[in-house]
Amino acid sequence: MQITVIEGSPHLKGASSTIANRFVEGAREAGHTVDVVEAARLSIGACRSCNSCGSSGPCIQKDDMTDVRSKIMSSDMVVFVTPNFFCGFSAQLKTIIDRFYSFSGNLKTRNMKAVLIATLADKEDWNMDAIRIQYDGMCRYLNMQDCGRVLAVGCGSAEAARASRFMEEAYQLGRSL
Repeated sequence: MQITVIEGSPHLKGASSTIANRFVEGAREAGHTVDVVEAARLSIGACRSCNSCGSSGPCIQKDDMTDVRSKIMSSDMVVFVTPNFFCGFSAQLKTIIDRFYSFSGNLKTRNMKAVLIATLADKEDWNMDAIRIQYDGMCRYLNMQDCGRVLAVGCGSAEAARASRFMEEAYQLGRSL
């Protein structure tokens, strides 16, 4: 299986990427091909809602989203990785997801698989509710099959993530695909 992991944290070696790396390790050991996209390193403009794409593309913006789109469309699975920023996806990940509009018509017919990896400094699980709802709605709208999630509470730093049970949970999820 071809997997595209979209890391949405501006902290390139933070908690969410630390846990995502374990997922990637497990997926690769299971024989899958994994491509990691670090959203914070890319130049991607926000969707302008101009509707020039007609939801099947191409987008009129010429930026790094062209490559991200190509990777996603050649994948069987997309893994969404984000820290919980004010009860939701990070701006970096959300910008990419918003740009899905330009090819959402194509995505809906792919029957792709999806995984969610989210981190949160707080230990209260209810703080993940908004991310759960947004992810569930996105999967439903885009006809993506949820194949699992790692919702890592109490992981506000790479050190906290490495000391948590979520490292093994992410690895096992990657291996199980």
